Amino acid sequence: MKIIKLLTLFVALFIYTELHAQNVQHTFALSDTAFLLDNKPFQIISGEMHYTRVPREAWRQRLKMAKAMGLNTIGTYVFWNVHEPQKGHFDFTGNNDIAAFVKIAREEGLWVILRPSPYVCAEWEFGGYPYWLEKEKGLVVRSKEPQYLKEYELYIKEVGKQLAPLQINHGGNILMVQIENEYGSYSNDKDYLALNRKMFIAAGFDGQLYTCDPEPAIKDGHLPGLLPAINGVDDVSKVKKLIKENHDGKGPFFIAEWYPAWFDWWETKHHTVPAEKYLPKLDSVLGAGLSINMYMFHGGTTRGFMNGANYNDSSPFEPQISSYDYDAPLDEAGNATDKYMKFREVIRKHLPPSQTLPEVPAAKAAMELPAIKLLQSTSLFNVLPAPKLNKTPLTFEDVNQAYGFVLYRTTINNSKKGLLKINGLRDYGIVFIDGKRIGVLDRRLKQDSLFINVSKNKVQLDILVENLGRINFGPYLLQNTKGITDKVLFDGIELKNWQMFSLPFDDINKITYQPGKSLENVPAIKTGHFKLDTLADTYLDMSKWGKGVIWVNGHNLGRYWNIGPQQTIYLPAEWLKHGDNKIEVLELIKPEQNIISGLKKPILDSLQQE
Repeated sequence: MKIIKLLTLFVALFIYTELHAQNVQHTFALSDTAFLLDNKPFQIISGEMHYTRVPREAWRQRLKMAKAMGLNTIGTYVFWNVHEPQKGHFDFTGNNDIAAFVKIAREEGLWVILRPSPYVCAEWEFGGYPYWLEKEKGLVVRSKEPQYLKEYELYIKEVGKQLAPLQINHGGNILMVQIENEYGSYSNDKDYLALNRKMFIAAGFDGQLYTCDPEPAIKDGHLPGLLPAINGVDDVSKVKKLIKENHDGKGPFFIAEWYPAWFDWWETKHHTVPAEKYLPKLDSVLGAGLSINMYMFHGGTTRGFMNGANYNDSSPFEPQISSYDYDAPLDEAGNATDKYMKFREVIRKHLPPSQTLPEVPAAKAAMELPAIKLLQSTSLFNVLPAPKLNKTPLTFEDVNQAYGFVLYRTTINNSKKGLLKINGLRDYGIVFIDGKRIGVLDRRLKQDSLFINVSKNKVQLDILVENLGRINFGPYLLQNTKGITDKVLFDGIELKNWQMFSLPFDDINKITYQPGKSLENVPAIKTGHFKLDTLADTYLDMSKWGKGVIWVNGHNLGRYWNIGPQQTIYLPAEWLKHGDNKIEVLELIKPEQNIISGLKKPILDSLQQE
């Protein structure tokens, strides 16, 4: 009995100790030169990783990898458009459960830097803004315009309900919260920045707030009274100088975005930078005691239709690819790279003597998949919903559609040859006459017209328009409507009386397929099945296909496009099942393709002619 009592007492003591450890109140503050954690100097060694770009089932594995590289903190944006996809409808479930992500980071011994902006850039659709802001007449993002501030305030309060209790001053692991995001690159309205701070505090974010900007913009983007952080600078003396100039001659010194590589966009060479280029800079920054956040430590994948695009007056429209591998220390699947191991050794040099790093977890298993035949299919024209009618073309926003495709249909009533011109094509259009494809138009290439020959008095004109991603950076955030945003002319005469068919592809389960049907020159949706005895990561080889979107077991894995540089789609083991698995593909330009295989390694660096 004594032994049983002693064991019971030991278990109770252990549980109490664990609970007490989890509820220890820490403090976090700023001194003139350093961050102070529990009144002791603390160097933030952080890496950016976005919960939305990693399957929820894999969050813990990725966070363990962060800890093993020597990171003590994780940085993440919060994405307004995933949390409020439609006005007034909030979603913090599943892969959007950011509070769970923060709590798992805590369980793995990591602090968090939170960036709920609400503008994030991040190579993300509309810079994180929900599409429906474009529908609000007169609304001006990143400004004091009343409608914007009203929607912003409602959103940030919902975020606060989820995350404010997880700040360090409330017993959680969120060290700091960033207001706005590189605002100085956009404007310089200090009153607007002050309203940001006021709304954040009202939403419960009452701990340490900060701003971040690149070197040329730090003066415009910094709000006096908050810590200014610097992006894209790793010269120690310059970092200290820039922050002191904007912070009453004081620190601490934080590089909020330190770039170990870069992102990719379609039809452009894959960006890679060898680790050796960064090792001396990382060594000097850490050796000088500066704090740092690597953007990105782990990029992951921009799944679904959530990639953004860049555009300005001096460059073409550049939509980003689905892979967000970023040539980061942790690759798209969550495995350590050469860069990871070399960064780890630099970080290890600068840790306290008493601190040891966990062993690097083993690489995740990867597998090949034998050829999967997609033997059932249907034409896109067979899955059209009821249309919306209007004299002139309606945009995606007009028909309450965020992403995907819209099919525009009208009739040409006289036979003649002439130029078909689409004013305001956003972004990729496939043109059909009586169901037969006659051409493709691409905003990236400034293509908006083609010469057509209408050989009879009455033909059906269809234009399938794809939203390739809204602009996420720069002065054109308010010119982000999608579809046909103006008018269509044939031989100089405006075409009217349009039908708009919404094809958001947000529920692939509604499609009915037919076996063995051969399709030519029309977009096709195809499906097949494959069985698995073991589960591992794989990369679906789409190099022989054309352009489209792919789903496995209902998960939208992202876009593919044979122009590259990405030729594979990452399929995480976490979304596969023992036994039967279902694959579905929307193929826009090569409907004759029907075989897909899986590779052990990705192809991210192959450009092809379309």
